[in-house]
Amino acid sequence: MHLLIPFASALSEEASHGLATLALPNLARLLGRLAPVARDDADAYRLSPPHERALAALWGWHGPDGALPFAAAAAAADGIDVGEAPWGLVSPAHWHVGRDQVSMADTEALGLAEDQSRALFDAVRGLFESEGYTFAWGAPDRWYAAHPDLDGLPCASLDRVIGRNVDFWLGSPRHPRAALVRRLQSEVQLLLYTHPINEAREADGALAVNSFWLSGCGVHQPIPPVAVEVDASLRRPLLDGDWAGWTAAWQALDDGPIARLLRDLDAAAPPVALTLCGERGWQRFEPAARSWWERLRGASPAPRVHALLEAL
Repeated sequence: MHLLIPFASALSEEASHGLATLALPNLARLLGRLAPVARDDADAYRLSPPHERALAALWGWHGPDGALPFAAAAAAADGIDVGEAPWGLVSPAHWHVGRDQVSMADTEALGLAEDQSRALFDAVRGLFESEGYTFAWGAPDRWYAAHPDLDGLPCASLDRVIGRNVDFWLGSPRHPRAALVRRLQSEVQLLLYTHPINEAREADGALAVNSFWLSGCGVHQPIPPVAVEVDASLRRPLLDGDWAGWTAAWQALDDGPIARLLRDLDAAAPPVALTLCGERGWQRFEPAARSWWERLRGASPAPRVHALLEAL
């Protein structure tokens, strides 16, 4: 099994403190028996976060930063015939206007029911189709748009934007194709402002759907039959800034999936691999080829797990 863990570290003092208090014995043992085989180092301002770049590398995908075709892959999985057109993921979203910035709530936390989503989708469909987009509904929190202009259009991943300053991640206004997206966002905001669905949601104490986020643009690329399990249990607490929850999720990971990976390695089960992803980079580990002397001595000294995670 290949286990890929997004959000394994974060660039905050709270995350560093949380890591320092964690005991991760299974991860330490596992890393003592694996060797680093690939690494991607960047900064925290890349549009595509490390876990998306790691998956793209594993699948052999090609594309510039912010234009890895996750939208087309998700649309195909949702039963949409993506063909050869470039697709983008249109995520219905809530933008919170604060005193100093506009931030976006986690789209998964909206709790958007299917009937509400379809009504809002139908309300904004004309705006997209009037600009020549093909517009398709995939799931309550996943709408899709196809248009030649989306081929290679760089957009920040949802996981970069949630809980953060929207303006920072909207991209350069000098990009000619980004200008149309900005205009559509403004028009959608005006259209949805007084929509009955939003009035009903706000009356029930739910967040209004007042905008959208575009991401994952590009032409469909095949996903090879690589057995990889993405454990996203660290995602929600990190994006929420719930550091107690994040450290608890790390402890559960060590006790659960990582312990199972260690048992698979002990049992000489199908090939084992581990990819750890932070906010800047990712690193992949696989069983190391070892001499008879190294096998006699046992596992290599465990690396400094906390330092390794903080470097990602």
